[in-house]
Amino acid sequence: QVQLVESGGGLVQAGGSLRLSCAASGRAFSRYAWFRQAPGKERESVAAITWTSGSTYYADSVKGRFTISRDNAENRVYLQMSSLKPEDTAVYYCAAGPVRIGALASTSYDYWGQGTQVTVSS
Repeated sequence: QVQLVESGGGLVQAGGSLRLSCAASGRAFSRYAWFRQAPGKERESVAAITWTSGSTYYADSVKGRFTISRDNAENRVYLQMSSLKPEDTAVYYCAAGPVRIGALASTSYDYWGQGTQVTVSS
C-alpha cells in the first residue's frame, strides 16, 4: 500500500522558517512534489524534484525562499521554507509519481498525502 505522510507543519512568524518532511512507503517514485492550498483558493504548485537526477523545479512565488531536497537513505523528501510570508499559509501536500512532462502540474502525480498545515502570522 502506497503512503505519503507529511510532517513538520506548524505556526511560525513572518520571516521564520519551517522544514516539511514527506515519508514515502510502499513503492519508489521517480518524482516528488509539494503543492499547497489556502482556504478559498485553488491548489498550487510549490516545488518538485526528480529522484534520480536531483533536478528541482520551483514556482515563481517561492524561488529563492524554499528548497526541495531528498534523502535517499530514508526515502524522504523535504521542503525547507525560509523567509516565510503570511501568504504562504496553506495546507501543504506531498505528491509522487513517475516522470511526466510538467513537473509542477498536479496532473503529473498519482499519489497524494493528507497534508500538513502551515500558518504564518504577521
